[in-house]
Amino acid sequence: MENLEEINCKEIFRKAYENRYTWKNNFNGYQGKCIFSINNDIHKGRFELGKDFKPNIQNIEDNKIVKIIASQLFEVCIHRVKRQFQSVHSENNFNLVKSSESGFEMIVSGKNAGDKYRVKNECINMVYRKIHGTIIEIFVDQFIDTGIGFLSKKYISQQIDPMTLRPNSQKLQYEDEFISLGNGDYWILSSRTIKYLNQNQEEEIQKLVFEDLKLLK
Repeated sequence: MENLEEINCKEIFRKAYENRYTWKNNFNGYQGKCIFSINNDIHKGRFELGKDFKPNIQNIEDNKIVKIIASQLFEVCIHRVKRQFQSVHSENNFNLVKSSESGFEMIVSGKNAGDKYRVKNECINMVYRKIHGTIIEIFVDQFIDTGIGFLSKKYISQQIDPMTLRPNSQKLQYEDEFISLGNGDYWILSSRTIKYLNQNQEEEIQKLVFEDLKLLK
């Protein structure tokens, strides 16, 4: 058993942070077909996502569906941006909450005080962060090892009210698939399945499929 007083949480978190899969800085974007389905309702179109990460969805008229596809593309891409650990977390300290089979759980003090993370096998498998006035809590069940960093494959996400600390959104279960483009330099989302309970406590399934994917030059 490790001596908990000797555990350097900031170093453990730094290794896991740098172990995430990110894209090279010369990413120019990509394009392809997009298929969105919710229950038996299917929408097909095309998309292009530029190096500014702004998705352009074509051939789908339902604006609500366009927004869902665009937000998912943006969300998955923004997490591929490589930002140096020092520039993001230099004003944060990481303090051990507990150590268990699930990993080292730590709470942040400093700039992002109150945020929490859990690290196991040099992967961040729990995130509890305040973003734009809402707490986002994520638990990762499964990762993909790309050989140049880890990607979340199966995870659960929920929003929490920062005042009451109670959930204020449904619990979303994600499962992602990726394909490798550009000689393995770019791992691109090829499908995302999102399961949740609707207002009637019935399971709904959203599925996004991305095909015919090509990098932009």
